[in-house]
Amino acid sequence: MPLLRNLALAGALMLATPIAFAADKPEGDDKATATTPAPLPADASVRQSMRLDGRTLDYTATVGSLPVRDAQGKAIGDVVFTAYTMPGKDRPVTFALNGGPGASSVYLNLGAIGPQVVAFGSEGDSASAPATLHDNPGTWLDFTDLVFIDPIGTGFSRSRIPDDEAKKQFFTPTADVEYLSRVIYDWLLKNQRLTSRKYLAGESYGGYRGPRITHYLQTRLGVAMNGLVLVSPYLSPTLEDNSDVSPMAWLQTLPSIAAAHLERQGRLTDEAMREVVEYTRGDYATALMKGRSDPQATEAMIRRVTELTGLDPVFVRRAGGRLETQAYLREVFRDKGALGSRYDSNVTAFDPFPTDPEQRANDPLLDSIIAPTTTAMVDFVTRVVGWKVDARYNALSYEVNRLWDRNGDLRAGAVTQLRQAVAIDPRLRVLIAHGWNDLSCPFMGSILTVDQMPSMGEDPQRVQVREYPGGHMFYSRADSQAAFRRDVQAMYQRN
Repeated sequence: MPLLRNLALAGALMLATPIAFAADKPEGDDKATATTPAPLPADASVRQSMRLDGRTLDYTATVGSLPVRDAQGKAIGDVVFTAYTMPGKDRPVTFALNGGPGASSVYLNLGAIGPQVVAFGSEGDSASAPATLHDNPGTWLDFTDLVFIDPIGTGFSRSRIPDDEAKKQFFTPTADVEYLSRVIYDWLLKNQRLTSRKYLAGESYGGYRGPRITHYLQTRLGVAMNGLVLVSPYLSPTLEDNSDVSPMAWLQTLPSIAAAHLERQGRLTDEAMREVVEYTRGDYATALMKGRSDPQATEAMIRRVTELTGLDPVFVRRAGGRLETQAYLREVFRDKGALGSRYDSNVTAFDPFPTDPEQRANDPLLDSIIAPTTTAMVDFVTRVVGWKVDARYNALSYEVNRLWDRNGDLRAGAVTQLRQAVAIDPRLRVLIAHGWNDLSCPFMGSILTVDQMPSMGEDPQRVQVREYPGGHMFYSRADSQAAFRRDVQAMYQRN
């Protein structure tokens, strides 16, 4: 099992930030406590425009909140959303969630599919560079309205109850899916959009949320999604279990390590990756399963893995051809004194503790994206839209992740609900998108998962996996973002 998988929940983006409220108590209310925050501002909107492929898109950006209520109807939290809408008949609406647990939706919003973007997540990006927003050539706004949802404890969304109660109401996989599903329902109801075509996009742990929310909406709230887009999803945690015997953990990571090597050599192509995938699910898997019973197969496997990854043959031999993620990320750039990121191993930073036996620094990509995303989002919300709130914005929250209940159904993953949701609705389409270099949620895991799903109809493309150059946030690369946009738009046009 990769070293940080349990801590980071397979690539979920996190940072240590406490849940912040607008104020300790409302003015003039002596009975207010620290868990009774001041009311959030009323929804605020601003008209904006952008240029896309030679056209001008006029749209409305809205920031607002929806209450979360317990079984007795008491408001126990506030979920803040950012919506971008355009006039037009029969426009679909897409709800977007990031992961963590503990990540706000800013990464999909200002990095991938919103109308404006800020630079982050690429090799050489500086945390202190100006956090300037510019028109996003990869936005989906021309073919769908967009609603970005920040779960409780992320962004400006907040709990109104103490941590021990919040843990039960918000920070378990089941409770999380149920209240977020209700938020989607409430937004549709409030905006009279229940009859619109509806889509859901989820990144990382949001990819775990996606199938479960879709199934819950179908079967409990009576709302059917037309399509589901899973971005670098955390779908099936148990694939890597029992890695002492099962080859599944190593089958997932080898192709992503090979992709990063091919990219560094300028040889990364679809054809090259098809060869890597076929080797991985064929001779590599067979050699791992044979173990010491077939020394010749093991020797051939170690030679081939060395060729595919460009790593020191001694390192590969000592690992037995089984490349543990964190060990690899220190080894691959050791001669440069740098660390690779598990989210994209070709995004690096200097290792501040290069002589230590284990990595002490946090992931280099995670630490670099906090400043630009937070600065850009807070400025947009408070100055541009005019939604005035006096609170700390949580782009990534270790506090939410610390409170998260990892027991129960988390280990079951979301594949069961994915299969059920697709079986219930023969028109539901699913696009699973990955970056080749991602070692936090490797693309090979989704390929192996989808290959085992029954066809459930005559259209083999109803559930499909697409891969692009890049890592967990492959959309930070212009060509990958453009290809992703084309694939998503094609899916939307089919239903």
